[in-house]
Amino acid sequence: MRTLRRRLLPLLLASASVGAVTVLLPPVLAAFGLLPWSQALILSGIILLGAAACALGGGLLLVRRSVLQLTTEVRTHTRAVTEAVAAERLEIAEANADLEQVRAGLERIEGEVLPKQRRQFKRDLLEQGRKDYEQQVAWSELREHLDTATFMPPLRGWAASPDLVRLIVRHIDRLRPELVVECGSGSSSIWMGYALRRQGRGRVVAIEHEAHFAEQTRALIAEHGLDDVVEVRLAPLVEAEPGTLTDTGLRDKGSVSRWYDTSAFADLDGIGLLLVDGPPESTGRQARYPALPAFWPYLADDAVIILDDAVRKDERALGKRWLEEYPELLRVEEAAEKGAHVFSRKGA
Repeated sequence: MRTLRRRLLPLLLASASVGAVTVLLPPVLAAFGLLPWSQALILSGIILLGAAACALGGGLLLVRRSVLQLTTEVRTHTRAVTEAVAAERLEIAEANADLEQVRAGLERIEGEVLPKQRRQFKRDLLEQGRKDYEQQVAWSELREHLDTATFMPPLRGWAASPDLVRLIVRHIDRLRPELVVECGSGSSSIWMGYALRRQGRGRVVAIEHEAHFAEQTRALIAEHGLDDVVEVRLAPLVEAEPGTLTDTGLRDKGSVSRWYDTSAFADLDGIGLLLVDGPPESTGRQARYPALPAFWPYLADDAVIILDDAVRKDERALGKRWLEEYPELLRVEEAAEKGAHVFSRKGA
C-alpha cells in the first residue's frame, strides 16, 4: 500500500498544479477583458466541480485498490493461520496417539509384565534361598565330618561350591585313593587334603598353570599344616605340537590347542580320583577336554573322574565326547550348584 501511495503522489501533485492553473485561467482572462466575469465564474465553478469529481474518483480508486490489497493480505494471513492451526491439530493428534500408545504400554506392563516379573523374582529368590541353604548345609557337614581348622578358605564363586566338595569327600571316603589329582588349585585342594588326612593315607597333587595362584595355594597348604598331604605343581599352558595328545582330533572340532605342560605330572600313576576343574573357560573351547586323554593311562581301575561346571555348554559337550571316545565309561549327573558329572568305568 505504501508503494502505491509513493507512485500516485507525483501524479496527484501534478494534477493539483494543472487544476489550480485551470481554475485561475478564467478569472485572469476576465481581468484582461477577454471573458465576461459571469462566464469566468461559471467556467471556474465547472472546472472546480470537475476537479472535485476527479479527486473523488481518484480517492475511490485508491480506496478500492487499498481494499483489494487488504483483502489479499487478509486471505494470505488467513490461509497461513489455517495451515498453522491444521498443523498444530495434526501434531496434537499425533501426540495424543503417542500418549495412547504409551498408556496402552503402561497398562500392559502393569497388567502383564510386572506380575510376571514379580512371580519370576519370587521364584528366583526362593531358588537362590534354597541353593544358599543347601550350600550352608554342605559347608556345615564338611566342617563336622573333616574336623577342619577354625578358619577355612572360602568356597563358591571362583572356588568349588560346598556341595561339590562334599561329593568329592564322599568318593574319597568310599575309594580311599592313594592319589588324587586336581586340574586347578585353590580352596578345594585344602578340603581334599583334610579328607585324605582323616583317612590316614593318600596325597593330593594339584596342577596349576598360573604361578601366583600356585603360590597362594601353597601358602594355604602351609597355613593348615598339610604340606605332607597336598602338593601344587606348576604346569604352564603350552602350545600343542603336531601329533601330540592335545592336538590330535581337537583342531578340526574347534577345541583348544593349549593345555598343561604334561611333563609336570608325567610321574603320576595309580590315580584314584581325578577332579577336572581347570584350565579356565577363557583358555578356549572345550578347554578341559584333554584331561581324560592325558590321564587315562594313569587312572586306577576303579578311578572316578569328576567334571566341575557341568552346567556350561562346553563342559557338557566335552563330557559327551569322552563317552563317545571311551565307551567303557559311565556318567552320572549329580545335582550340584554348578553342575557335576561323575565318570567311572562300567562295573567298577
